[in-house]
Amino acid sequence: MAVAAPVPDLADRATDCADRLREAGRVLLASHIDADGITSAAVASTALARAGIDHEVVFEKQLDADAIAGVAAREFDVVLFTDFGSGQLDVIADHEERGDFVPVIADHHQPADRDTRYHLNPLLEGIDGASELSGAGASYVLARALEGPNGDNRDLAALAVVGAVGDMQDSDGGLVGANESIVADGVDAGVLEAQTDLDLYGRQTRPLPKFLEYASDVKIPGVSNDEAGAIAFLTDLDVDVKRDGEWRRWVDLDGGERRTLASALMRRAVASGVPSDRIEALVGTAYTLVDEKPGTELRDVSEFSTLLNATARYERGDVGLAVCLGDRGDALAKARRLLRTHRQNLSEGLQWVKNEGVTHEEHLQWFDAGSRIRETIVGIVAGMAVGSPAVDRSKPVIAFAEESATELKVSSRGSHALVRRGLDLSAVMREASQAVGGDGGGHDVAAGATIPTDERDAFLAEADRIVGEQLS
Repeated sequence: MAVAAPVPDLADRATDCADRLREAGRVLLASHIDADGITSAAVASTALARAGIDHEVVFEKQLDADAIAGVAAREFDVVLFTDFGSGQLDVIADHEERGDFVPVIADHHQPADRDTRYHLNPLLEGIDGASELSGAGASYVLARALEGPNGDNRDLAALAVVGAVGDMQDSDGGLVGANESIVADGVDAGVLEAQTDLDLYGRQTRPLPKFLEYASDVKIPGVSNDEAGAIAFLTDLDVDVKRDGEWRRWVDLDGGERRTLASALMRRAVASGVPSDRIEALVGTAYTLVDEKPGTELRDVSEFSTLLNATARYERGDVGLAVCLGDRGDALAKARRLLRTHRQNLSEGLQWVKNEGVTHEEHLQWFDAGSRIRETIVGIVAGMAVGSPAVDRSKPVIAFAEESATELKVSSRGSHALVRRGLDLSAVMREASQAVGGDGGGHDVAAGATIPTDERDAFLAEADRIVGEQLS
């Protein structure tokens, strides 16, 4: 039984790409190394395997000219790029014209000024790639087009949702647009549950005091970032918050207990003068992977995406991929070890930013971590800083870290409120970096670049000017 295409506007492009992949004897699958990229690769790899298409998977941190040349040197006739490729089409198309390989692209980033026949990207059909469809979502649309006559790849919607959440596409309380169709597929396939819940991180794994203390997106005085306050708040509730001397987790509470805790949290927020729009942000849609074990980080989509991010930031995309493909033994144990290291490094990085502070320009603020924060996590630290008292929420934040002896990694983070006012960090990063001999891009709310080390100040001046124009 054929099931309707999840995103009808992309159906023709997806079919065209799927047909070309079926014709290929072997395919090289190249994907971005982050949570969205790893899930993109897992969705595409599973769909290729089910379609009987022989393939290999490689991960790249950044798809620059050298990386693309490396891909070409592998001598595959067809290369499937997932979660990147669109923005690098100028370089990819040169290889295609030389006959190095035929590119098939499933991506959601801003395309360069070239095109290629097999190009699946929501932006080409007027669908927002920053908020309505992630890289994993584009891979999922392709996976559905790769189904055989009796095939059904709707179970892969679970991983596509992990990718979308890992790409921060649920930051306004839930997934929207084309992502909603993928959620519906996952629910229909029985692999996903979507329900309204407290929108705090750590529902499956964090003991209740940590669950509340670390919930920094919505600041509740006397609870957020306050261990003693969170414990006092919990012990005042008419809820059995401990069992056998151990703190319970959100997942351990029944419906009535959750309602009691959530209502008390809302009352505390109101009494503390938290603005009503921030209080509304305490509630959102929780996505649960129903086949995973309750109380594990794989059961909750946000926690799963963080686990994958931890493998990606330490160049172990292979470990994250293995977990996505079902390895619950060695790969999961390795991923959990990487996650512990990742959390420690993030905590130290955020503490460094709080201690050192940020430098304010007219329209943006910035910090330069040098070699003190790993360049693969400086963007996440910048995002965490946006939710902390260390930075001013009314301006985007730009973070620098040493990538090599001659290059700086630049990461930028904004807020959805700033995006609604006109902020587009993708354009800021691209234009300001290119003005100083670098390159960059990404999404309106989060983007990155690489620039020559000695061009930092010139880059900042250009970025500040562009942000000022966008927000004026």
